[in-house]
Amino acid sequence: MRSIAAKAVVPVAVAVTGFVVVASILLYSFIKGDMLNSAIQREVNLAGIIVKSTRYAMLHDDRESLRNIISNIGEQSGVEHARIFNHSGMVVYSADLGEVNQLVDKKNAGCISCHEKEEPATNLGPMEQARRFTNEKGHHVVAITAPIYNEPGCSTAECHFHSANLKVLGTLDIGLSAEPLRATLATLGWRMAVFCIMVLILTVGGVCALLRRNILLPIINLVAYANAATRGNTDEPPPGGIDEIEMLGKSLQSMALRLEQKDRELESLRGRGGEPASTRPSPPDTFAG
Repeated sequence: MRSIAAKAVVPVAVAVTGFVVVASILLYSFIKGDMLNSAIQREVNLAGIIVKSTRYAMLHDDRESLRNIISNIGEQSGVEHARIFNHSGMVVYSADLGEVNQLVDKKNAGCISCHEKEEPATNLGPMEQARRFTNEKGHHVVAITAPIYNEPGCSTAECHFHSANLKVLGTLDIGLSAEPLRATLATLGWRMAVFCIMVLILTVGGVCALLRRNILLPIINLVAYANAATRGNTDEPPPGGIDEIEMLGKSLQSMALRLEQKDRELESLRGRGGEPASTRPSPPDTFAG
């Protein structure tokens, strides 16, 4: 870790890895939320279609048609449950006949959003109508609780009478299997993990290659040139590639040449038996007699 290569590459690799991992996690969470919201919106639309499809049978008190509609919906692939309960919380129609005439607990996940206060809420947004849970079969379910509102035709119909002051006549509760969504998210997670690894390999590898080519190799060449210059080998030109490295190389070459020239001057003086003036001892003091 004391080498310049480690100090240059490791921080860059750690920073790039952290950025890519955090960005991938955030992207996955955003995509997951969007997919879940889209699935909930589709289920809300489905619940609205079912409510409108049963409207005619409700207005004419055609209970057999209502039972057939709910039963047929419950038999569809991916539908975990389908039921209608009245404003009192009693299941009136259900794809599971064992639930009919049973009271629903108003404290469960599908009812608490409306009944958390003493006065039940009558208007909920799509996300407030949705709930996710694991049913008694161990299946992951996304369910929608859609209120059935009291329309003018309901309070004036001859077959059955509802007070005009009653805003909600009942509730449609439909739950779809969340397994396809979970499988899609799992596949997306694996693909994003592979994509993240590929980005890390390409990014870190590319950065390391650029650092080695543009910085590390010129510095290694400069160190090798400096070592050669200290041994008196100044014939080779200084390394280039980067302006700063080239300037340092030329400075080292200039210093080595000056030192070499000084060495030649000293050798020349020693050969003539002399010494440089700066190193020659001063003559002794003499006094006139």
